Amino acid sequence: MEISGVFPALTTPYREDGSVAPELFSRNISRYNRTGVAGYVVLGSTGESVMLSGAEGESLLAAAKEAAAPGRLLIAGTGAESTASTLAKTKRAAELGYHVALVKTPYYYKPAYKAETFIRHYRSVADASPIPVLLYSVPIFTGVALDTPEILALAEHPNIVGIKDSSGVIQRVVEVASQSGPSFRVLTGGAAVLYPALAAGAQGAILALASALPERCVAVYQSWKSGRHAEALSQQGELAQASKMILTEAGIGGLKYAMDVRGYSGGVPRLPLPAPSEAKKQQIHKLVTELEPAAATA
Repeated sequence: MEISGVFPALTTPYREDGSVAPELFSRNISRYNRTGVAGYVVLGSTGESVMLSGAEGESLLAAAKEAAAPGRLLIAGTGAESTASTLAKTKRAAELGYHVALVKTPYYYKPAYKAETFIRHYRSVADASPIPVLLYSVPIFTGVALDTPEILALAEHPNIVGIKDSSGVIQRVVEVASQSGPSFRVLTGGAAVLYPALAAGAQGAILALASALPERCVAVYQSWKSGRHAEALSQQGELAQASKMILTEAGIGGLKYAMDVRGYSGGVPRLPLPAPSEAKKQQIHKLVTELEPAAATA
């Protein structure tokens, strides 16, 4: 399975009463279909998956499957704290037509989670999963990370096809990309390091920022793919600035506001996640309209 290119980590829109809005979710995807994204990630960290009920999550999986254009790869976030729950979610995603499962590390019982614990967990999931598995290391949220030795050990499993590494550690990308087999795909989770990660051996990215600025994220990938490295580096500078202001400084609330500026259905995150301040909104509005003046709206 070819897993490369840029995948937006989709956000979850809500109605005014706070309920999940699959119809707005589908509308966003219909617009993303007209960009160069390679597929969609549903129920990732950016989608506030830990805030959603099982029924809410399933409604989004179904909506994305229906709205995605033909040829787009569908990746479902299925990681849970137990191996059994992870496998149940993975099997359900497969039943709904998803191509790949994105499985984050368990993290609640941190003192008990050693390298061998993660290896046993992922191998157990991959052994029984009807679809390929992508490892997902996101230490900024979980407080734990998959390091190179366990990633390489897991890369030997025929049903573990790659990793989304959101650590931002380029050295790990170099180590894994150079030492794993050719079928194991490394995807970065950081827009701020997209071009460096590609240059270091990654084959693509799953990016929160691509929910607001898909064209800008895809442009960096396409420039790199075409060998236009000076152009990619220049584009990366703009992407890093946007990533810092929108995500690092304002989080999911900032990303959703940037989507609103672009005309997508962003809205606010679920409590207790905060919305950006009015001052931060003004900064994001200015940045986004300068980057995408034709598509931005008031």
